[in-house]
Amino acid sequence: MAREILQGIAVSAGVSIGKAFFTNRRRRSVSFEIIPPGAADSEVARLEQAASDVRDDLARARDNVPAELRDHAAIINSHMMICQDPKLIRAASQRIRDHHICAEWALDQAVEAIAAAFSAIEDPYIRERVQDVRAVAERIQTRLVGRHAEPLRPPDERIVLMAHDLTPADAMGLPTVKIMSFATAEGGKTSHTGILARSLQIPAVVGVSSLEESVGDGDLVIVDALRGLILVDPDEAELADYTDLKYQFENYQKSIRRQSTLPAETLDGYRIDVQANIELVEEVPQVLDGGADGVGLYRTEYAFLNRRTSPTEEELYDEYAQLAGLLSPRRVVFRTLDVGADKMLSEQSQLEEPNPALGLRAIRFCLRHQDVFRRQLRAILRASAHGTASLLFPMISGLHELRQAKHILNEVRAELDAAGQPYDPDMPVGIMVELPSAVLISEALAQEVDFFSIGTNDLIQYSLGIDRGNKHVSYLYQPLHPAIVRSIKYVVDSAHRMGISVCVCGEVASDPYCLPILLGMQIDAISIAPQAIPGIKHILRRTNMEECKELLRDVLSASTVSTINRMVKETIYNRFPEELTFFSSMLDQDD
Repeated sequence: MAREILQGIAVSAGVSIGKAFFTNRRRRSVSFEIIPPGAADSEVARLEQAASDVRDDLARARDNVPAELRDHAAIINSHMMICQDPKLIRAASQRIRDHHICAEWALDQAVEAIAAAFSAIEDPYIRERVQDVRAVAERIQTRLVGRHAEPLRPPDERIVLMAHDLTPADAMGLPTVKIMSFATAEGGKTSHTGILARSLQIPAVVGVSSLEESVGDGDLVIVDALRGLILVDPDEAELADYTDLKYQFENYQKSIRRQSTLPAETLDGYRIDVQANIELVEEVPQVLDGGADGVGLYRTEYAFLNRRTSPTEEELYDEYAQLAGLLSPRRVVFRTLDVGADKMLSEQSQLEEPNPALGLRAIRFCLRHQDVFRRQLRAILRASAHGTASLLFPMISGLHELRQAKHILNEVRAELDAAGQPYDPDMPVGIMVELPSAVLISEALAQEVDFFSIGTNDLIQYSLGIDRGNKHVSYLYQPLHPAIVRSIKYVVDSAHRMGISVCVCGEVASDPYCLPILLGMQIDAISIAPQAIPGIKHILRRTNMEECKELLRDVLSASTVSTINRMVKETIYNRFPEELTFFSSMLDQDD
């Protein structure tokens, strides 16, 4: 048995065996000191100077990014913006003046306040951006104690790179050919470490408990980025088993990637589009390499995060036009903003909402703050002239909201017509179906739009009344609950009766146990994480549509989760025993 087995979160699938190499960047203890009242100005100046120095350090790191990682330089730009974010620096400065505490202590308090606000955000991608704030704050703390951020030591041999956290600026300064895998104590499913690792096709596990306490430099470790495990000092039997698993997985990956550009078509000829969910233009190469038919969900929130002011129309247009152009002739579906003002726009006042998940977010926020909404709509419409684009409104609860949004969209179109600015006048418009109210009136909603996109993550949470991030009730998050299966079926049937298409997003769409049921409903498309596309297409191409319809009939006749889970697992294990050995490990990559 291994000396220790540590649990983390697999964010880039694979297996590696090698010696641990620590970056020694574990978080320093914060100085807790009271300062004289008259010293507040100088302490604030010290904080601002440290933040400015870190921004200069990051700018130099960005300018020296290797050519093969140039697409990821935008991530460093976001960290540079955090150095100027008034929610961080101004809030820390105010604590210095109000409580007469040192800059290190004030910065630490400001970070924790931001973390508390982020913890209430429903969207896991947005929620985990707090790790970026912590990473930047750590750099500023280093400057405050009078030291420069120490560059990571380049390894002399191929290693398993370990760190408390690994910022984009850190990782991009390393010779990636010498890194077999990443493991960090911090981070979540959507951390930038994961994005970078998936782009480089390097196995990665983040959020590993006791990593720094349990692993030392030079220790032999196995990184199991299929199950999210770190095995420290494995025995001979474990080494043999994992060597074999590594060989099998790599061969499996080569096999499915060779076929990833083939159409997603069942054995009996039923074809669907397999699209990607992304939030960065830098992910386009991964989308294309994975064989995606397009981008079924582009999360537009990233451009609004960690800024002193919201982006201009021209900034948004440049981003959207670049994306549409890179993907052309493949389609990109732009989802309008899906977060609230207190989580995103620094110029908006804080909303004291007791339950943000049920508050002023998504389309509700956009209808309240039409200046932001119109700016984004203009940018998306203008970008549609550079490729094939669609527009998606999130969190629609009824016809009134939808008609309001469409009315504003038509006004923006008229403004562009008057200005003589080109756009696609026939750009399809759809809605996210993710609320029970939208399910129940889906046939009426289908008469107003060109397509549906079913957001299964939110639909499950709102329908079952649980927060999957809450460890006390996460066991109730059941994608195959009879109510969820019947809700999705009802929406698909309503859409098809009205002659519009249906795409399914979220984890359900990338789950091999759920895929045959969705196929049985005759969905038109799925949109999933880019790294899951080759495996899902591989399974789909070995599926028989008539068998899927038969499984769906059996599932619809069942009344309990346990019954459905049992019949589905039996069917899938009998049909795809080899694939599930590897592919089930990649089911949690999407949000």
